[in-house]
Amino acid sequence: MSGDEKSPSPEIQGDSNFVPGDDFTAKWTNYFRLAFGRMTDDGYRQWKKARDLRNDASDCAKCEKDRDYLLNYSPIIRFMRQNINKLGGDLHSGNIRCRRCDTRQSGGFEPSYGIVLCANELRDQGHVEDTIAHEMIHAYDHLRFQVQWTDNLRHAACTEIRASALSGECRWVREFFTKGQYKFTQQFQECIRRRATISVANRPECKDDVHAAKVVNEVWDSCFNDTRPFDEVYR
Repeated sequence: MSGDEKSPSPEIQGDSNFVPGDDFTAKWTNYFRLAFGRMTDDGYRQWKKARDLRNDASDCAKCEKDRDYLLNYSPIIRFMRQNINKLGGDLHSGNIRCRRCDTRQSGGFEPSYGIVLCANELRDQGHVEDTIAHEMIHAYDHLRFQVQWTDNLRHAACTEIRASALSGECRWVREFFTKGQYKFTQQFQECIRRRATISVANRPECKDDVHAAKVVNEVWDSCFNDTRPFDEVYR
């Protein structure tokens, strides 16, 4: 290219200010627009999807490495596996799968499938540990209490309360560094309520956020105080 020729301007995708492509210009243009708030919400979603597709193999490889380590060495994961085994279940690397997810969630549990870990949403090994522990609580509840997942919001609310309380995802340190929650009092309970309400609200049987909060409140006392299979809140 001669000295008086200009570099081509990056092509903008619609009105989102997202520039598609993996070349140097597109990559840094997107980074700067994100950093300075010049990309729309739709542009951010497009950027994230492109990044997740680009990093799919490496994200899943890291997730699988963390999963395998935690299955062998994490106290809470080993404890939950043992208690699930006592109920006739078996969770292992073959049915705890790392996948790229299009939804903003870190994982999920489905009785006939096992656990899915959303590799593109997991920040570090600690996040993987919290997510596996959360989904293992669901697996335990499914076996121990015969949870009706599709048509009983009270069951869904109860297992979400227990999973958030017992997995460690609502401990103060994690909320402080990842959610910017600075409260010292009632933070633990507020985190559990928030997560349980969001999860229930996303179910098709739930009318809206108000309905979800009402269901969570109805089962709160019994489910929050039920720490089985732990003697008390572990983390």
